[in-house]
Formats: sequence, structure tokens, C-alpha cells
Amino acid sequence: MTSATWFGGILLAIAAGLAPRLAAQVQTDVPLAVAGAKPVAVEHIKIHGTALQGNLEGDAVDRDVFVFLPPSYAQDKSRRYPVVYALHGYSIGAEQWTHEIHVPQTIEGAFAQGAKEMIVVLPDSKTLHNGSMYSSSVTTGDFELFIARDLVAYIDAHYHTIPERQSRGLAGHSMGGYGATRIGMKHSDVFGSLYIMSPCCLSPRPAGSMNPEIAKSLEALKTPSDSEGLPFFARATLASAAAWSPNPRILRFISTCPRRMERHSPKFLQNGQQMLHSLSLISTSEVSGGIVRSPSM
Repeated sequence: MTSATWFGGILLAIAAGLAPRLAAQVQTDVPLAVAGAKPVAVEHIKIHGTALQGNLEGDAVDRDVFVFLPPSYAQDKSRRYPVVYALHGYSIGAEQWTHEIHVPQTIEGAFAQGAKEMIVVLPDSKTLHNGSMYSSSVTTGDFELFIARDLVAYIDAHYHTIPERQSRGLAGHSMGGYGATRIGMKHSDVFGSLYIMSPCCLSPRPAGSMNPEIAKSLEALKTPSDSEGLPFFARATLASAAAWSPNPRILRFISTCPRRMERHSPKFLQNGQQMLHSLSLISTSEVSGGIVRSPSM
């Protein structure tokens, strides 16, 4: 049995929890409970992110993580389990995502319907501007290595896992889908299966000026906390800049926003947003091997 087949049932259950509104972080319908489903244990823990230490935004280094243990976990101490790591999208954290994908109910239902038992892990990656983009930045910290190194090492050390790449799956939705793509491709020695749902930040963007309303709202900011009142895409622009264009010389927001790029580099940059997007793309030179599969939804 391949690792993709092994993980398939539980990943489809997570996807079902997001249906029918997969394109955004919204209230989702509660799937029907499966009769006879056995309960899973839920642990809410903190994991220290060595890769996040010293981040300039002051984002939390000790991250919330939700761990879902299969029904047989407490009874069979000698058994070891594969693990699925599931990454949430932009503007929410792991706790809110548990409600959107309706866990543990969807996990319990998947096991009851024949999915192989495994551990499911939901790490939190929400930052000052609502999302880390699961990238490596002096501003936000190295969330890429937090997921691929710190998180995996902790789970392997504290739970009955099968500590091999073939027994680790990485899933994600929206920003988390981008994170699963980025981290899965660059760390294929860690994760053997990927499940990518509606990933952001991967399609090309045409050249053009920034939306003037977004530009105006960004220029009006005086402190980082002012961004809390920004609309979704304006705040996402700050998160993108912090993740992909960190600039410690700019003390106010510690990143180079697209508008500032346009103003300061007109000769080399026609569109600051396009630059940010190009920085988000995953270079083939960064990929260490492996196959990425994005199943049809």
C-alpha cells in the first residue's frame, strides 16, 4: 500500500469538512455524524519553535498545536502510527480551523468508515498580520523549518509515530495549500505524501499598479497594530511583504510593502505586487526531489 493510499481516507475527511465552500476561510456545514464512530483523543499543546526565535515581529515562538490521537492509541502502547500534518489558511489559526473542518468529528467518521488509524496534527501559524505564508523570513521567523524540523521532531519524540517520510503526510488549504506545496517540495526527505487544497500564491500575476484603495490604506498606517482594521487583501499584502520581502531597516513594519517598492525602485520594478508574488514562487533549484500530487476535489 502506498503512503498516498494510506493517507487518502483521512485527507478526504478533512476536505469534506471544508466543503462546500472551499475557496475561503468561512463558516462550513457540519457533516453528518457516522454511527458507531469511536472517539479520538484531542491534546492541545505548545511546541517551541527554535526556527522562530528572534523574529522581528515579536510573533509567538511557542506555538499552539492540536494533536488528534486515534481510538486505539491509549490501549496499544506498542503500536506506532503514521502522521498527517494539516496546515490552516490565511486569517485564521489552528483553533479556528478545528471548527471549520469539524474535527474531531470528521476524523472519527473517517476511521469508522475504514480509514487506517493515524495521528493528525494541526499547528498554528498565525502571525501579527494574520499569516506566516509558511515561509522563511527574518521578520516573521522561519515557519518553513518550524513545520519541517521543529514540529516533526517534537511529534516524533513525544508520540508513538512511525518516524519515516513514507509515514508522514502534509496537507493544507489556501495559504496552507501553498505551505504544503513549498515545504513538501523542498523537504521531500521529511514528507512522503502531499494533499493540496485550493493553494494560494502560485498563479502568475500580470503587471500593473496596486489597487489604489489598498495602497491608500497601507500608506495611512502608523503602527503595526493599525493593520488590525484593514480589509482582507490589504492585510494579506502586509503578511506577504513580511514573509517574502523582509527589510529590517524599515523599523515601522520591518518589511518592504509593494507600494514602497514601486516608489523606490521604478526603474527596476513596474509592479511591487508582482515582485512579491515572484518571491513567493518555489524555485526548482530549491526542490530536493519527489513527486507532488494535487488531487481533484
